[in-house]
Amino acid sequence: MKRIVLFGTGNVATHLFEAYKNSDNFKIIQVYNHASETLQAFKDQVAITTNLDELAPADIYIFALKDDVLAELSKKIKETDALVLHTSGAVSKEVFHKFKNHGVFYPLQTFSKNKEVDFSNIPICIEANTKANTNSLKELGSEISEKIFEISSQQRKSLHVAAVFVSNFVNFLYTEGEKICQDNLIPFEILHPLILETASKVTKMSPMESQTGPAKRKDQDVINSHLELLNEEQQKIYSLLTQSIQNLHGKEL
Repeated sequence: MKRIVLFGTGNVATHLFEAYKNSDNFKIIQVYNHASETLQAFKDQVAITTNLDELAPADIYIFALKDDVLAELSKKIKETDALVLHTSGAVSKEVFHKFKNHGVFYPLQTFSKNKEVDFSNIPICIEANTKANTNSLKELGSEISEKIFEISSQQRKSLHVAAVFVSNFVNFLYTEGEKICQDNLIPFEILHPLILETASKVTKMSPMESQTGPAKRKDQDVINSHLELLNEEQQKIYSLLTQSIQNLHGKEL
């Protein structure tokens, strides 16, 4: 059984901890975080520490931390022959170049602590500095997921940008849609079937083919009536997206 020390107590770290909790081949033996209060959720299940000098010997160290602390924290970690990984979508594996064995273990999903996920369907993007370490990452990933992809640092950066478009930006638009519903005393749940159908459709056909709506139809009367209902910031967003959709589909606003 390979021993894992997990760095972090946030969304990704929490779900990784749960995913490996019942593994027969990998065991998380310790969780590190700089703030003791965030470790309390783990204290009855595993060893915890806020002291880098107290890190347990392990085969794998997984840094599930904010991107901006990886470089600085790596300087404080003693050199080791263990496989040192981070879970970032935007940071190169070279941030851990000081370690003989290093790589990236990036689960491509949106995580919230209180929302369960099925890790078996989550794509895990891996990259390592040697073929042997790549094979180790495949074993680590295959323990919890059926979808393992070898993705380079440059590809991962582009993938992360794409993920921001299809997840973070879309979620922001959900928020704006919810505000419009709330302002007009409409239950947001009325839109749930539409949201699910739109998301489902792009898994079966290209987003380009599945585009519908007044912007694609160049229905200016509807567009104008929508703009009248929106506040200034929403009008900017609506107009920009409408223009972009029509540019993509070869129509002028």
